[in-house]
Amino acid sequence: MAEVIVRKPRPKHLNLMQIRLPLPGIVSILHRISGVALFLCLPLILWLFGASLGSQEDLDSFHAIFDFSLAGLPIVKLVLLGLLWSFLHHFCAGIRFLLLDVHVGIELPAARMSSVIVLVVSLVLTVALGVLIW
Repeated sequence: MAEVIVRKPRPKHLNLMQIRLPLPGIVSILHRISGVALFLCLPLILWLFGASLGSQEDLDSFHAIFDFSLAGLPIVKLVLLGLLWSFLHHFCAGIRFLLLDVHVGIELPAARMSSVIVLVVSLVLTVALGVLIW
């Protein structure tokens, strides 16, 4: 006799607010978001690098825009803080994914612990270096 396969009806729409991702999934999505942010801000990053290494006039314009004193523009500092978090999270999560690729920490408890470590380390480094920026 032929087996009858009963399938559950698929939802017509996907409610993203009802999906609860595990922590490693959140770290993975944040890794992608930080990579996109770094890619989109690449022209700004290259301009900053060129301005910091260029002539004295370029360096003066760099310091005029990114005044790191208390009188500096807060929006510029927030953008720099966001770029700093993007870089640090992408770096830490990238190391985690490289270790997962060589089968280090692929068990569920180790994967959860490594995702917690990535979040904590990237946030602590962002706050520590953000204090220097602000």
